[in-house]
Amino acid sequence: MSSKILVVEDEKDISDILSVQLRNKGHDVRVIADGSEALEYIQGQNEEIDLFILDRMLPGTSGSEICKFLRMFKKTKDLPILMLTAMTRPEDIVEGLDAGADDYVTKPFDTTILLARVRALLRRTETLQKAEQEKDQGIYKVNSLKVDTNQCKAWIEDRELDLTLSEYKLLVAFLKQPGKVLTRNQLVDFIQDGPVHVTDRTIDTHIFGLRKKLKEYSKLIETIRGIGYRVAAES
Repeated sequence: MSSKILVVEDEKDISDILSVQLRNKGHDVRVIADGSEALEYIQGQNEEIDLFILDRMLPGTSGSEICKFLRMFKKTKDLPILMLTAMTRPEDIVEGLDAGADDYVTKPFDTTILLARVRALLRRTETLQKAEQEKDQGIYKVNSLKVDTNQCKAWIEDRELDLTLSEYKLLVAFLKQPGKVLTRNQLVDFIQDGPVHVTDRTIDTHIFGLRKKLKEYSKLIETIRGIGYRVAAES
């Protein structure tokens, strides 16, 4: 299915490669080389964009700032964002994810990997759209995992899980945003409640406990080394 993709990238060699590869897959691609120009285009665009691919370092306005805007702007707040970055340190990648990106690819990149990430993010959007009715009922499902936020219960297949409150909150965070890489900082914010202090290392402990209770399905929670975790979107 054809999707409308906005690529914001100031290196022409890279934007040309992206344009050709994405158009070969049937997508409608618009390339903008300046961050400030991209923001103006996004605000004035009437037709909905399906996916944003943003370079981290841009003239005018950085990719991180564009991410923050997209997450605040009503028309784009739920749309997928793929960040391209030449910065490979975990803390730099975390900054982009905390700004609102769903996933990232480091430069130089393999085009087959990038196209796979694009497919996964577009598939995630389709999955979320199909699940809207169930979400209205407080139910979130990915693969064999399901949570009912009205009952505060979770299941793997037909087996109800005996989770701590923090484990339950983590599972809800993952299932609400399948395929999205969630940093430890984001997960801390999601489960922090009351006077109990939660740290990023505490998150690792809760993830360990959650995986243990998932048993043979523990690999559904993927570790993104040095960054955080995610549950892969349903294929």
